[in-house]
Amino acid sequence: MRKHIAAIKLEEEESEINLTPMLDVVFIMLIFFIVTATFIRETGLDVNRPDQQDQPQVVQEEGAILVIIDNNDDIWIDGRIVDERAVRPNIQRMHAEDPDRPVVIQAERNSSTKILVSVMDASRQADVYNISIASGG
Repeated sequence: MRKHIAAIKLEEEESEINLTPMLDVVFIMLIFFIVTATFIRETGLDVNRPDQQDQPQVVQEEGAILVIIDNNDDIWIDGRIVDERAVRPNIQRMHAEDPDRPVVIQAERNSSTKILVSVMDASRQADVYNISIASGG
């Protein structure tokens, strides 16, 4: 009986798999990939509005919908201040009169980008896809 138990233990010891060489290979591969990897730092969008010494006024093209964003983040459409939530209905109304009318957004230098993007989104939601952006003073 003792021989039988000793034989079983011997078989168990012989059937064990040594994982040490496999772990060594895995660590060597890990070190290789860490050393050879290049780390790239991706940056966001850098928005640099052009400097303009001579501040040309945007002349409204005939039929263009002109939206002006001033330094105080006020939105002007047709010579009147419009609330940010009312931009889309105004553009929809003006675009419905003439579907070929483009939207020209003139943003002043000190206006916030949030308002500019909001006006662009409102224009897209109004089904206007011909949008131009002009830089103000």
